[in-house]
Amino acid sequence: MSNLHDTHDHTQAKKEDEWHEQDDVEQDAIALAATYTPGSDAEKALVRKIDKRIIPCIWILYTLSYLDRANIGNAKTGGLESHFALTSNQYSIVLLVFFISYVVFEIPSNLLIARVRPSLYLSGLCVIWGGVAALMGATHNWQQLAGVRFALGVLEAGFAPGVAFYLSSWYKRYELASRFSIYYTATAVSGAFSGLLAGLITQHLDGARGIEGWRWLFIIEGVGSSFVGCFTWYFMPDWPSTTKFLSGEERILAAQRLAYDGLANTAGAQGHLGHWQAIKMVLVDWRTWMFVFLYMLCTGAQTIQYFVPTLIGALGWTGFTGQYHTIPLYACAFVFILVFCWTADYLRMKPQAITLAATMGTIFFIIVVSTTKHYVQYVFIILAFGCVYALPPLILTWVPNVITQPAEKRAVAIALVNALGNSASIYGVFLWPKTDAPRYIPGFSATTVFMALIAVGAQVMFFLIKKYPAEQLNPEEAVMQEIEKQRAQGRLPPADAATRA
Repeated sequence: MSNLHDTHDHTQAKKEDEWHEQDDVEQDAIALAATYTPGSDAEKALVRKIDKRIIPCIWILYTLSYLDRANIGNAKTGGLESHFALTSNQYSIVLLVFFISYVVFEIPSNLLIARVRPSLYLSGLCVIWGGVAALMGATHNWQQLAGVRFALGVLEAGFAPGVAFYLSSWYKRYELASRFSIYYTATAVSGAFSGLLAGLITQHLDGARGIEGWRWLFIIEGVGSSFVGCFTWYFMPDWPSTTKFLSGEERILAAQRLAYDGLANTAGAQGHLGHWQAIKMVLVDWRTWMFVFLYMLCTGAQTIQYFVPTLIGALGWTGFTGQYHTIPLYACAFVFILVFCWTADYLRMKPQAITLAATMGTIFFIIVVSTTKHYVQYVFIILAFGCVYALPPLILTWVPNVITQPAEKRAVAIALVNALGNSASIYGVFLWPKTDAPRYIPGFSATTVFMALIAVGAQVMFFLIKKYPAEQLNPEEAVMQEIEKQRAQGRLPPADAATRA
């Protein structure tokens, strides 16, 4: 009975917090802002409240995003390749066009998300890209498939950098990687689930209602994404300064903790920076280009993900058995993402974590290339794959740690690093041609070099940002500006009322 009563109270509180236009604001909000203590019970309670709303929603959405993007590899070995008589170059082009549109549309999308409601924007993208992903099951040749993949890239371009910026607008710098790691485990879960689902579909649904199994794979996963996207918007908060699920007191605390961590508050009292001004600030900042270099190496290495079923097939496991053998790679990636990112946040040693993961990956890939024993290769591919997957969240969340403000500059920096970084996939998809089977030495060798360069580059970057630190936000000024904004909107009492109280 008590549990039912608690559930009812929670539901009522949720509705009131999220949708009521006016909040009951206590007059000690200003006192709280003036006496902020990092790690206080109030802040811990706020972070837990934020976690419960944000993390599950973005995790689900990114799982679906990655599922719809990466299932092309499972479809290829599940019958698509033979049905379309697909050559190695044609398959690479199908992968390539996705990344062209993905790279081109990332910055415009991230400029937009800073001005709109992310709950509607990110969920809306999911609804639309799910429909487009399902259309891949209706294609009849590789040219049509490439065209649909290009459209999918346009829609998914805004999601990953958008989420990185969205999280950086809610969490402090050394809360960010741990939260992003939970979100990024969606890539590993979707990869494992895609292998499992692909195995089941190609084994049991092939030919059902006259439709090939690989077509069912696209249709089921695409429609599922659209369905889920119709509901996530209801639960996601928008920005700390505007969301209705926080009280006025909590909004001030949310803005203040970001300000004291040097992060500009999105939709906060500092106002908006012009698009072109933000772009110019990013382009002339040398830190941006160092991050681009690191992330290009990272995504270049990560193109191995689109060839996992093919590489597993080269080790002797084909068909649905090969699909199931892809699952341990993503299970290892899941563990490595969490371990490296949470450790980096806890120890506040993100550059060191990047170097360690990249060094381990370098060693593991060297072993893969050096041996011809299939089981040894399989084990070390699993471990190396985990290292590759640990790097993107570490590098991408390092960007807002260094480029902190203004908020629009931070948004553009994240998008540019993600966009130009993903441009490495344009040439990366050509690293694994079928002519290099069964050992794929050029692909493994290039990936090994990428990992080694990341290990060195992270330490060079760490040295440079210590020697030439970026300008930081004035926390007291930012908090006072936010208090005045909340007062002007009626969410805090006027200054004279606060003084009398």
